[in-house]
Amino acid sequence: MISVSSGTGGTVSPTSISVGSGSTASFTLAYSTGYEIASIGGCGGQLSGTSYVTGPVTNNCTVTAAFRLKRYNVSANASASGSITPSTVSVEHGGTAEFSVIPGADAVLAGVNGCGGALTGSRYTTGPITADCSINATFARPELLMQGMTSPWGITELPDGRLLITERVGTLVVTNVSRTTVEARINLPLAIGVEGQGGLLDVALDPDFNTDPKIYFTYAETGSGAEAGLFGTAVARARFAANALNDFEVIYRQAPKVGGGAHFGSRVVFRSDKTMFVTFGDRGNASFVQNLGSSIGKIVRIARDGSILANNPVIAGGRPEIWSIGHRNSQGAALRPGTDELWLNEHGPQGGDELNRIVAGGNYGWPNVSYGCNYGDPVGTACRIGGGVHAPTYLEPVSYWVPTSVAPAGLVFYTGSRFVPWQGHAFMGALAGTALWRVELNGNVEAARERLFGSLGERIRDVHQGSDGYLYFVTDSGKLFRIRD
Repeated sequence: MISVSSGTGGTVSPTSISVGSGSTASFTLAYSTGYEIASIGGCGGQLSGTSYVTGPVTNNCTVTAAFRLKRYNVSANASASGSITPSTVSVEHGGTAEFSVIPGADAVLAGVNGCGGALTGSRYTTGPITADCSINATFARPELLMQGMTSPWGITELPDGRLLITERVGTLVVTNVSRTTVEARINLPLAIGVEGQGGLLDVALDPDFNTDPKIYFTYAETGSGAEAGLFGTAVARARFAANALNDFEVIYRQAPKVGGGAHFGSRVVFRSDKTMFVTFGDRGNASFVQNLGSSIGKIVRIARDGSILANNPVIAGGRPEIWSIGHRNSQGAALRPGTDELWLNEHGPQGGDELNRIVAGGNYGWPNVSYGCNYGDPVGTACRIGGGVHAPTYLEPVSYWVPTSVAPAGLVFYTGSRFVPWQGHAFMGALAGTALWRVELNGNVEAARERLFGSLGERIRDVHQGSDGYLYFVTDSGKLFRIRD
């Protein structure tokens, strides 16, 4: 007679069997979920897979089996700018493991995932472990590449990887391919008014740059004749070759020109149809913003030669180039990836900075409503202009900052592979807020936002995603940074 003895976690069948002298017997093992064989022996047998076969049996004997919970390896990997410990741990089936996630100096955690876990503070706790798995932590840190520029304002990238960076004083910087030195500095022969916040502003490549190497600029243009002493934002283009610019054309001018050096905007964004959006600030003269006969405080959509497009939204009594109205001072604009949907940020007064999704023909409320207050008002909600709430008369912002302003500047939606957890998130600089802001979206609604790299103490003016998948930003102090993993 052969009998079986087994503990919890599995079975051996049959539980007993009678065999003739010198014969063998076969038993089948079955494991409960998460268990494996720890040991089995008796009756001179051997285990093969889930089958245990005795040796020749000459007397009564017992097959004894013990089962145990399986153990799995959980490994942890981190990018160079931080650490995650321990690097590996062995966990019983159904158990969990904890890891410490620590960014390096000046670095931030971009994201951590794997093994069904969740982050609480600096602790990452896995879900119940049922197989070998790995955890991946991605960190990001700012790396200073270059300094010594004079009020850099806009960034774009040439097909060969060099960056073009405007300086507000009226020059265009061409970096080397490694983006660590100035290869050339080009003076623009335009009527640039370096007045207050004005000067040379944004820069963008023509969508057909490879075959028609034109570059577009926005800038504060000085008036002449009857407009002497006045300023307005203008758009110009020129042909780029051998680190020189030629064939300048002014293709659009904000109207009317007004005095003062405030709130010029301005950003240029090309759509997939190769038409262009241009953002214009209120020039510190809010009375023009809701006036449809002016382009002050508006977004316009024009062709590459500055001509007016027939399929712009029809706004009764409005200029035909107007796309939307009610804007105070937009210094960041970008298309949502995979769409022609324009998003922009804009400065509020005292608080009330906004991130907006732009709808054709939309009115965003300035100066009639804002979640901000007039300068000098006591901080709070009672002073919000027009009560703050935009709807239903005006369009609500996706996100806004109160009670004080961060002064947003530059905008990009991240699509690279260096920081996978950040894909689809919006990034924008902050001037008064001296930081980079990350805004995570759920559809068209803000899901979360985070202030990054505030320890730098830098006024971040523009943000650019490089062809290498890294983020770049320039600061008012004249520096170019790359965000590394």
